[in-house]
Amino acid sequence: MAHSRLELSRSQILSFRRRAGFLDERLPMGEASLRQAAWCGLQDSMPRAALLSIHARVAGAGPTTWEHSSFVQLWGPRFSAYVVAAEDLPVFSLGRLPEDAQGRARAHDTASRLHAFLDGRRMGFGEAGHAMGVHPNSLRYAAPTGTVVLRWEGARQPVIWTVPAPGLDPGHARLELARRYLHVFGPATAASFAKWAGIRPPEAHTTFEALRESLTPVHTPVGDAWILADDEPAFRVRSKSAAPVRLLPSGDTYYLLWGADRALLVPDARRQAELWTSRVWPGALLVQGEIAGVWRRLGGEITVEVWRSFSHLERETVEAEAMSLPLPGLKRPITVCWI
Repeated sequence: MAHSRLELSRSQILSFRRRAGFLDERLPMGEASLRQAAWCGLQDSMPRAALLSIHARVAGAGPTTWEHSSFVQLWGPRFSAYVVAAEDLPVFSLGRLPEDAQGRARAHDTASRLHAFLDGRRMGFGEAGHAMGVHPNSLRYAAPTGTVVLRWEGARQPVIWTVPAPGLDPGHARLELARRYLHVFGPATAASFAKWAGIRPPEAHTTFEALRESLTPVHTPVGDAWILADDEPAFRVRSKSAAPVRLLPSGDTYYLLWGADRALLVPDARRQAELWTSRVWPGALLVQGEIAGVWRRLGGEITVEVWRSFSHLERETVEAEAMSLPLPGLKRPITVCWI
C-alpha cells in the first residue's frame, strides 16, 4: 500500500537536524556524549576540524579531546580522514565495503598486502606506499575492510597501522551506516547517501530498499525524500530556542551537503558559493539556527565574514564563542577580525 508523504517545512527540517546533531544545546562531557557527537563521524581532513566539531556539541572539550581513548581515526566516507568512536569502526569501514566482486577484491588484496608489509609496525602512509611500490593513496582502498586505522596530527602525513578485522557482516554495517545518515542528515535520498558515503549509487539504492519498511516518505521544499519512521515524532515537535552561536569547522557534518540539500540550508545561491567553495571550505557561522556567514582561521586569528548586519550583542557572542575554541599550541589569546 502506498504511503502518503508527510509535508515537512524548511524550519522543521533544520530544527530537527540541529537537535539530531546536538547543536542547539551541548551535551555534558563523557564517553557516551563523545560517541553521540560522532554518530555520523567527524570529518578531520582539515587540521583539528574534528576537535572543533566536538567543541560545538560537547561542553568542556579541550585541546586533546579528539585523542580520547574511545576514539579512533580512519579513512572514512569518501576516503576522508575521520574521527569515530572505536566501537563504531565497523560501521564506518565495512559499511562502505564495495559490493561488486572487483571492488571488494581490491579492498581485501590491498589490506592483506599492507598487513603483511607492516608486520605490526606503524608507518607514515607515504613511506609505506613507496616501500610497497604503489602510490600511497591506493592504500586507502584497504580502509573499508576495517583493518586499517591511522593517526593524523594535521601537519605531517598520517601514520597507519593494521588491526584485526571487525566481526560484523558488511551488509549489517551498511544498513547501520544508512540509518545513522538518515537520522543526522534526514530527510535524505539514496542518491544523497551514496554521495556522502562515497559508495556506488546502486549499492545505496539497494540499502534504502532494504530499509523501506522502517522509513517514512516525506515531501520537502527541495523534493521528495525519506526519514526514519522512528524520527517522525521529533520532526513534528515545535522548535525550541536555537543556540546563540556555533562556529562549525570546515567539513562539519551539519553542512556536509551536496545538490538540493545545499539550497535548503542556504537558499541564496551567491552565499552557497561562499560556503561550499571549489577548494577548501571555510567554517560556517551558525547564529540562532541559521548560517549567517563564514569564518577562517590562521593560528589563533579568526576572520569572520558576515552575510547580514550584526548587533553589538551578536558580535560579542560570536567573539566569546571564538575565544572558547580549544585550539592546541596557541601562544597568545585568540583574536577576531570582522569583514
